[in-house]
Amino acid sequence: MKNIAVILSGCGVFDGTEIHESVFTLLEIEKKGASYQCFAPDIEQAQVINHITGKPMDEVRNVLVESARIARGNVKDVKYANARDFDALIFPGGFGAAKNLSDFATAGADCQVNNDVLNFSQSMVKDGKPIGFICISPAMIPVIYGRGAKGTIGNDADSAKAIEGMGGVHVECPVSEFVVDDERKIVSTPAYMLAGNMMEAQDGIKKLVLKVLELS
Repeated sequence: MKNIAVILSGCGVFDGTEIHESVFTLLEIEKKGASYQCFAPDIEQAQVINHITGKPMDEVRNVLVESARIARGNVKDVKYANARDFDALIFPGGFGAAKNLSDFATAGADCQVNNDVLNFSQSMVKDGKPIGFICISPAMIPVIYGRGAKGTIGNDADSAKAIEGMGGVHVECPVSEFVVDDERKIVSTPAYMLAGNMMEAQDGIKKLVLKVLELS
């Protein structure tokens, strides 16, 4: 049975993991007969957002603790993730990927990725294992892989420009499809960067998970 690592970034689209995207990802992994383990960095969230008003709240929350809401408690500190234990890695989206796993939301083309997330990701790359990136998480691709790595966030011009500025190659992609960098075993799909409903988001994610498993 293939074992997939899934890195979460909190709980909630505006300050953590996009919940629908993460659930679709985990469900598709199970439906394809594979297993998964969720991870998250044990750090404070960059922001806490009121998901009714969309405004920041004066609270402090922990990314690992919040991610446990999605994982039903079964989430581990990514610091202790070992590439030898996994066949592939998937990043669901949500602004937590751009605020907590990285600082893309504020730094743009000067983006850096959390050290523990970066170390584990690059260990997977070194071992030749595929990584799937959903929604805004492909913004981390150039940092993880270096110049020339290919991915998509759909067709958002500003995000695409920042990714290109980091040395990545952005490919426009409809919500129902995905982009593959065959040389590097990178798979990415826009999901809620473009999706207008859950069915649209699920369509691309379903295809991404299947492709990641095929490459693993």
